[in-house]
Amino acid sequence: MTTAEPSGEAAGSGGSPGPVIPLHELLGLSFEPPDVGAGWAEVRMPVRPQAFGFTANLHGGAIATLVDVACALCAARNSDFDLERQSMVTTDMHVRYHGRPRTDTVVARAEIVRVGSQLIVVACRVTDDGGHLIATADFSAMIVPLRRPLVEGHEATPGAPEL
Repeated sequence: MTTAEPSGEAAGSGGSPGPVIPLHELLGLSFEPPDVGAGWAEVRMPVRPQAFGFTANLHGGAIATLVDVACALCAARNSDFDLERQSMVTTDMHVRYHGRPRTDTVVARAEIVRVGSQLIVVACRVTDDGGHLIATADFSAMIVPLRRPLVEGHEATPGAPEL
């Protein structure tokens, strides 16, 4: 399972060295890259204090980040997305929160709804390891030409996904 590790491995890099995405590392996101064209992707997140809000429960933003990563991974693995020439950007995401986890891990399972020439639509369910529903979401992403870094001095790594 691929995780965001301090060793420099990128979350979701399929085990190849790459830049660490600090937010994904903080949340402990992990996944096994699905086969190309599988139609789905799953990302796991431990229920731990780094993902809690002020009430000591999972923060909605942590769940939304989990959904975003799972859906983007699903979209990338089920389209003609080219990591060397393109970026995938989230264009819309709606998350509905249904409950609290009862186990120490939550899993986002994303499934393709439609793949167009530029827009990809994905549906997602977040459950705990016991199958208890935590959240549902719909997501869309657009494939655009490779984007430049926002901050000078931070170089993009062509081919490194921003998942």
